[in-house]
Amino acid sequence: MIDARAPLFDAHLHIIDPRFPLTANHGYLPPPFTAEDYLRRTEHLNVAGGAVVSGSFQGFDQTYLLDTLARLGPGFVGVTQLPATATDEQILSLTAAGVRAVRVNLRRGGSETLDHLYTLAHRVHEIAGWHTELYLDTADLADLADLEPTLTTLPRISIDHLGLSQAGLPALLRLVTQGAHAKATGFSRGDLDIPRALRDLTHANPAAVMAGTDLPSTRAPHPFHDADLQLIVETLGDHLAHQVLHDNATALYRPEPRPGPRPEDTESPRPEQVS
Repeated sequence: MIDARAPLFDAHLHIIDPRFPLTANHGYLPPPFTAEDYLRRTEHLNVAGGAVVSGSFQGFDQTYLLDTLARLGPGFVGVTQLPATATDEQILSLTAAGVRAVRVNLRRGGSETLDHLYTLAHRVHEIAGWHTELYLDTADLADLADLEPTLTTLPRISIDHLGLSQAGLPALLRLVTQGAHAKATGFSRGDLDIPRALRDLTHANPAAVMAGTDLPSTRAPHPFHDADLQLIVETLGDHLAHQVLHDNATALYRPEPRPGPRPEDTESPRPEQVS
């Protein structure tokens, strides 16, 4: 079993709060999964922080994300969707609230389009140090002959769900070798041999792979199970698994540290305090 003391930085989670705007995507509208639901579901996993990722059904709405980050507190960051017309002031304001990346959803839509990928990725990186996250099937890179070279020119990128496809794994390996990150999430979403992909990707770049729950697993054939994290540990061993479960993601997302205990909460009582 996973060492209960080992911290997890959940590199990919969604919060669906019906108090904020939601738009059906291809006829799909997810059921609620609030910040409180997330904390209850993961209370036994020693979550040290995480990345709240905007979904296709949330479009360019920032209100849910700002509320969620305030509720979850330090250690959690945001991955938002932005139009190319977003101002510098908006980007910096989101940064101050904990946003660390922009997402371009080529698979489901709801985000800025591929036409603006290069410009937007460079702009948010220059203004605020953000990276760019992409939801795509890496098998499609063969049909988008100019996309892989474009991805290698972006400042910093992360690919969702290990790229989804066994056929696309060689393309993902090339990207990872050149510094891209890949999320070990949503194991049922594609046709990957997960242990093989984990071994190949961490061998290519030990700092690349980041684990996450993908909760609440919207539209996934099988929802996240704790065994998904156990599979990472069993496949990679404790040392490398610790990097994948925590260190790689915190290095990329740069979360604000959670406040530690106050000295008065941990120091031994003085003699006069003992009755």
